[in-house]
Amino acid sequence: MSETITITGLIGTSPRHIVTSEGLPITSFRLAAPQRRFDTPSGKWIDTDTNWYTIVCFRQLATNAAQSLNKGERVVVVGKLRIREWETDDKKGTNVEVEADAVGHDLTWGTSVHTRTTAATEISEEEKAAATA
Repeated sequence: MSETITITGLIGTSPRHIVTSEGLPITSFRLAAPQRRFDTPSGKWIDTDTNWYTIVCFRQLATNAAQSLNKGERVVVVGKLRIREWETDDKKGTNVEVEADAVGHDLTWGTSVHTRTTAATEISEEEKAAATA
């Protein structure tokens, strides 16, 4: 079962874009979602813990995300939450991943200009070159 969540945060890594041998575009990046609370005695907002998520985009969203997003930008992500436990011989941990349905700039922190793309029926020359690399 997967849950749909909305996360706001900062892109913590440069988005990584690949195209699989089957022609599927995939873009992924790490998202830092800092937790804040208001400290009444000081009268200021303070940062507490930061949750980290791996965001994965597929198909046209992946292509658009790779062309639009950069490390350090504030974004809003809506997608399906996937939590997986993993273990190797000497380590174990938890992967927290979001398969994105939508990604956009957080306009609380700045402005953005939207350019509509047409439906892609073929992969671009750049994506073809990346797939063969």
